[in-house]
Amino acid sequence: MKTLELPQTDLTASDIVLGLMRINDMSDEDIRTLVGTARDSGITMFDHAAVYGGWHGCEQRFGSAMGLSSSDRAEIVLQTKVGIRQGFFDFSESHILESVDESLAALQTDYIDVLLLHRPDALVEPEEVASAFSTLHAAGKVKHFGVSNHTPGQVELLKKHVEQPLAFNQVQLSITHANLIAAGVAANMGALDQSIDRDNGILDYSRLNDVTLQAWSPFQKGFFDGVFLDDRENYADLNDALDEIAAAHGVTPTGIAVAWITRHPAQMQVVLGTTNPGRVQESAAGSDVRLSREEWYRLFTAAGHLVP
Repeated sequence: MKTLELPQTDLTASDIVLGLMRINDMSDEDIRTLVGTARDSGITMFDHAAVYGGWHGCEQRFGSAMGLSSSDRAEIVLQTKVGIRQGFFDFSESHILESVDESLAALQTDYIDVLLLHRPDALVEPEEVASAFSTLHAAGKVKHFGVSNHTPGQVELLKKHVEQPLAFNQVQLSITHANLIAAGVAANMGALDQSIDRDNGILDYSRLNDVTLQAWSPFQKGFFDGVFLDDRENYADLNDALDEIAAAHGVTPTGIAVAWITRHPAQMQVVLGTTNPGRVQESAAGSDVRLSREEWYRLFTAAGHLVP
């Protein structure tokens, strides 16, 4: 398992993150098995959000099931997100502070390593975010900050007021949902839909400003419409390529789908959403695979992207 020294922070963490958005209905034993498998595979970072599992539901399940000792807590990086409420977004100072206190109680911890703003709030007042972040940081409740699904302009607006580095941006990315990367490959090709930049240059901005991108839904075809793995009706060429490349590297296609993301020199993290310990192991194995350029581009084009 590769580890990364995460820029703009004092954190070192695995390049695979276990997302825990689906653990609300799992037993304590199953949660411990899932997390234990991740830890045994080298995963050191775990992702939550206030909205997962109902209001702080998954955080509460994690905290209750794990009952982390101080030494156990020191060995992992806990990340959570704030800002999504029932039917609207809320980056107000009062909501951020209240939600973080509730996350701390649910997780049964004294501090959160990374706090992300969960999707952009159209009504954001950066001064309120800045005040909340400074209060949380000064109190030792949150060590590092970032965003999720934000454009470079939205990040810059926050940075105008926020004193702490915004060191992370969690974005959707998979081989098939890869406009983040694909638009740049087709730059200046006016006749290609692929050339349209729908992300306002998030990838280049992040690399220029030492922002760690975290790829969520790494196996999704598009926006929550199923996975491309084993979907031979729509992605036969891609699955053939995954099978062949996986066999060559001694891992599964799941591992290669992870390796496709971690191969990118931006040094992204991959956020898993599975509750299957076997899938966690397969994904973790992909961290140690370094695809050749030929393999990487074969998967890219097999997924339907063009290399002009």
